[in-house]
Amino acid sequence: MFFDARAAKLLKPGEHLVVEGCEGLRLVAAASKVTWTYRYKQPGTGLMKQTRIGTYPSMRPSEAAEAVERLRVLRAEGVDPKAFQRQQRQPAGAQAPVEVFTVRKLVQDYITNHIEQEREEAGATAARRALEKLLEQEPAFAETPAAAVTRSTCFDLLEARKTKPTAAQKLRSMLGAAWARALDAGRIDQDVPNWWPTIMKGKLKSKGKIVDGEHQGQQRRVLRDYEVGALLAWLPNMHELGRDTLQMYLWTCARGVEILGMRSEHITQEKDGWWWTVPKEATKNERFADAVDLRVPLIGRALNIVQRRLKAVGKSGLLFEDARGEQYTQHDFSTYIYGLQPYSKKVARRASEGLVLPVTHWTPHNLRRTSRTMLAALGCPEEVAEAILGHLPTVIVGTYNAHTYDKERRLWLTRLAKHLEGLRDPADCC
Repeated sequence: MFFDARAAKLLKPGEHLVVEGCEGLRLVAAASKVTWTYRYKQPGTGLMKQTRIGTYPSMRPSEAAEAVERLRVLRAEGVDPKAFQRQQRQPAGAQAPVEVFTVRKLVQDYITNHIEQEREEAGATAARRALEKLLEQEPAFAETPAAAVTRSTCFDLLEARKTKPTAAQKLRSMLGAAWARALDAGRIDQDVPNWWPTIMKGKLKSKGKIVDGEHQGQQRRVLRDYEVGALLAWLPNMHELGRDTLQMYLWTCARGVEILGMRSEHITQEKDGWWWTVPKEATKNERFADAVDLRVPLIGRALNIVQRRLKAVGKSGLLFEDARGEQYTQHDFSTYIYGLQPYSKKVARRASEGLVLPVTHWTPHNLRRTSRTMLAALGCPEEVAEAILGHLPTVIVGTYNAHTYDKERRLWLTRLAKHLEGLRDPADCC
């Protein structure tokens, strides 16, 4: 927008100044004052009309431009700006003003009709809280007409949250999806841009988890053989749930949510041995049409753990329950492992040294990555190792190769179990 302040000062009564770059905005001079006006075509009739916005110079050019943008959005939605302003000036008890589709309404529509309908309960709760927190923190943004949100507004909102890049990235994704839904539903005009998918793209990257107040950076931690040996030797210091969960990670290469969601009906004894079949809907691949159940052969310690837990299954049918009879979750195990690390506040609060893991700076998911790396070191073919992990094959491979790799899974997990049993704590080798 270009505004010539000198030309505005020289305006005589009856003259007007058109503001370049802001369609419909004019500065009109009268005998006693100079007024900002918005000139537009009335929705439905196409007749030229105009409405006053404010006086100059008490209303700055930038403020007038913002006011015009809001009125232009109303006009695009079929609302007459002048009639809208008149209704806004009416006292309490008068006719209700024209309803505007604000950001708050757009987000709430997305929460109600998409998030709560399509996502699992835990995910829906987290997403709803994040969006509602945003609306609470940004009241002006929440009450802005959705179609009037500018690129700079989107940028400023994400820029203010870049210190938490992962959360900001998720927020950007959800807002982009919410705007896309509103466009598809016709709640906002098709000419209104959806800025969210492109704003700060590739610039909201996590710096890694914080340990002792410092970012650890992006780490793909793989435990060395001697570290795994030290962990296995330290297992008696862990409680039974934690001990069993840790070993299931290493001996099966499965995800934590799959292990801890194991039920008695998932376990079968077949001709070639014991199998754990994870239903497709309990895997990360649930959303893919061509995904199938995950077949996991139970070998060595994994089999011993499952057989022992089958004898103690309660009414829930879950093999991994806590002392309260509730499911032991991936979050519970992660919290437990973090609490055993030397940098945990739980350790620092103890009067004595307490129990501290001999191997530090690792998470449960690193165990899965460690076993996958061991399979590669043992010579396991790529396609077999990926099948063991439950990863979907590439499109072309998935289309033409329907082999289940059951025999190969059992062979290589047997070799992995043998390798794990052969690991020793370095302290025992001295």
